Amino acid sequence: MPINILMPALSPTMEEGTLAKWAVKEGDTVSSGDVIAEIETDKATMEFEAVDEGVIGKLVIPEGSQGVKVNDVIAVLLEDGETEADISSAAPAAKPAQSAPASQSASADVPAAPKPAPAPQSAPSSGGQARVFASPLARRIAKDTGVDLSQIKGTGPHGRIVKADVEGAKSNAAPAPAKAAQTTAPAAPAGPDTDTVRKMYADREFEEVTLDGMRKTIASRLVEAKQTIPHFYLRRDIHLDALLKFRSELNATLKERGVKISVNDFIIKAAALALQDVPDCNAVWAGDRILKLKASDVAVAVAIEGGLFTPVIRDAEIKTLSRISTEMKDLAGRARERKLAPHEYQGGSFAVSNLGMMGIENFDAVINPPHGSILAVGAGMKKPVVGPDGDIQVATVMSVTLSVDHRTIDGALGAEFLAAIKGHLENPVAMLA
Repeated sequence: MPINILMPALSPTMEEGTLAKWAVKEGDTVSSGDVIAEIETDKATMEFEAVDEGVIGKLVIPEGSQGVKVNDVIAVLLEDGETEADISSAAPAAKPAQSAPASQSASADVPAAPKPAPAPQSAPSSGGQARVFASPLARRIAKDTGVDLSQIKGTGPHGRIVKADVEGAKSNAAPAPAKAAQTTAPAAPAGPDTDTVRKMYADREFEEVTLDGMRKTIASRLVEAKQTIPHFYLRRDIHLDALLKFRSELNATLKERGVKISVNDFIIKAAALALQDVPDCNAVWAGDRILKLKASDVAVAVAIEGGLFTPVIRDAEIKTLSRISTEMKDLAGRARERKLAPHEYQGGSFAVSNLGMMGIENFDAVINPPHGSILAVGAGMKKPVVGPDGDIQVATVMSVTLSVDHRTIDGALGAEFLAAIKGHLENPVAMLA
């Protein structure tokens, strides 16, 4: 029977996307792994590959369509011997509501998306035995390797067996798990509706800005963070003079290699080492438990036009400062072009948000769930301080604030973690040991 190709969830926060471009047309033959479309998520434009092989029978959603919901039917794939006449048997494929604009998706005139058909493995065939639904490629591999398709649970659309399922069974691995349910951030709390707010400013000139996918995600994630995470805040002043002197000397030796280490690179390294010093803070909240991570994966907030990304420096505790600097420049550059892959901005237990380069002396950052904490970094400022002998000195002081999820990290533990970050930054040479 025809296969419904569904709008994929290409990131954990994706609820809908824009079908930017079709890479195929009706009548084209595709194989598993072929790129068939470009889809704009809330974070980036990504290529979407075919899971099965067959002929594109119908493109249900035209390219350029915005607000296409995850799991909506976007195209129909025909198997060997099937024709366009068979498309009507693919349950929701011909529903015109699938291509309705996002602005009309809640209209009473648009029918609700039909419920998916029952798992096809349970459909009886004419012979009285359960019919096994599998892609032609999966059937071919199963025949060549002697794998019994009836013993495999499919992970394709509507339980269809695909290539990966057969290969998993062949290698005696556990069957590939069914696609996890989409995790979505809660909607913003109810407030004045659009018309009510418009009326409040009816006598004032204004420009109305439609929210794009990234802005919607930022809004819902911040609401989720402030409503569900019990934040508390720890503040310290860090003296930077030793670090600035060491950084200047280090950059002089790295000049020929074209590497220039920033203060932010030192902060990333210091935080990574501190997570190893205080491993109970290298943790995330996981609903009904805490996950303690082994490696120090540090996320770093990068401002882009219309929003921000938090690319992750993985295994930062074992990387050199020059390696961290090079990776951070690459990730930040591609973040601004919206060309990061999901695995490059997902994960980590901790984040750094640095507004010091913008002149901000101190601020409180919002935790990015499921992270356990985030460090808000202010600018290094020349200030009078009391020296060890009681005399007044001028020092470069940077104010930092650690926002902490109290479910994951208690106050004393957070204080120990922040003290470890301060210790590494005020004794930067030891970070190279």
